[in-house]
Amino acid sequence: MPPNGVKKGSKRDRQYEHVKASLKDQGTPEAKAEEIAARTVNKEKARHGESRTASRSSTGDGLSSGQRGGRRSGTARGKGRTRDQLYAEAKRMGIDGRSSMKKDELAHAVDAKKGAS
Repeated sequence: MPPNGVKKGSKRDRQYEHVKASLKDQGTPEAKAEEIAARTVNKEKARHGESRTASRSSTGDGLSSGQRGGRRSGTARGKGRTRDQLYAEAKRMGIDGRSSMKKDELAHAVDAKKGAS
């Protein structure tokens, strides 16, 4: 069931159904898939000004969930970008030798290149 305020057949309803179906295809239980889909739709509504209220993390930092890279994930592991995210960024920037770099080396190279531009 889509979140409150989402009309049947609307863009957000289709988004909800798509996310839910994708999660179920990946083996996620239905209840969990519904919860994640509803949270996704609510966050997108907040980001696009379609909801009455929005949390600061939804709109304030200007980062998408993927760009944020787990900085507020609530886990005990190190926060920040994953190695895969750093590698993709290094590839976009054209950093040589990136395939043999470790995570901290990638982070240093990406940050150095950002500082240089």
